[in-house]
Amino acid sequence: MSPSAALQSPIFRSYLWFLLSVLICAGIVLTIAHFVLRRDTGLVWSTYRSWLVMAPLAAAAVFAGRIPFICGLTAIAILAFREFARVSGLTHDWWTVGVIYTGIIATGLYSLGVFSEATALVPLVTFGLILLGPILRNQTRDAVRRMSLGIIGFLYLGWMFGQLGSLANSANAYGYLCYLLLATELNDVAAFTFGKLFGRHPLRSAISPRKTWEGALGALAFSVALPWVLRFSFPYFGPWQLLLTGLIVGVGGQLGDLSLSVIKRDLGAKDMGASIPGHGGILDRIDSLIFTAPLFMLMALHYYPER
Repeated sequence: MSPSAALQSPIFRSYLWFLLSVLICAGIVLTIAHFVLRRDTGLVWSTYRSWLVMAPLAAAAVFAGRIPFICGLTAIAILAFREFARVSGLTHDWWTVGVIYTGIIATGLYSLGVFSEATALVPLVTFGLILLGPILRNQTRDAVRRMSLGIIGFLYLGWMFGQLGSLANSANAYGYLCYLLLATELNDVAAFTFGKLFGRHPLRSAISPRKTWEGALGALAFSVALPWVLRFSFPYFGPWQLLLTGLIVGVGGQLGDLSLSVIKRDLGAKDMGASIPGHGGILDRIDSLIFTAPLFMLMALHYYPER
């Protein structure tokens, strides 16, 4: 991955045109809904305007190359964990927070190949140091809660989300990254759209009251069909791999969203932050990638280890 390679990649160029088309079409639909159909689209417009900023930034990160992309990914993970620590009350636990920040940076260094032979070492050392914290401080009060939150925070944001960095190292980095980033976000949009249009039956009312079975199944159907539409991303994928790709995004994306909702409900928070208008915080925006990134990486590595 490099700027020159991106300019020469037909896959990257195709995704730029596809992304531009999606943004333009979405803007036209929202304009018609607001001015012609007189629908209340205030919140959706706010979300759309945020996408007009986030989508070019994501494309620029992929265009910049492997090292800038992985460094940017690491920075996003750190900012997302900062939100997580603030909402969960971990902010004042300097040991756990420091260990997790170090673990996230170590994951980024692993993706950069600094210590590529230590695949399992980063999570093992990070978890071990988190568990060691109460012993070193000779404290037991609230220890289980803080250790559990720390392990969840690193597992989600350091290791699982960080597997996007491993995809950046693949020979087909543009196909994998562009597809996964776009498809995961479109899966969210599809779930919202199908839920708004046809939603009647709550999916998990105690976890996320607005999510419906109709929205979830509609998004799943959309995500299963999308790999065939964007097959140029991975022309060597067979029908089975294309189906798995759709299921990983359609199911994994919604699991990531629901798993974060479980944490937010338990902590009594609506959003993890407010840095992105219409979306909440950074963690609220990347939660769907928590499951799709490692699952897709494992699938691609299993079937196509040389790609």
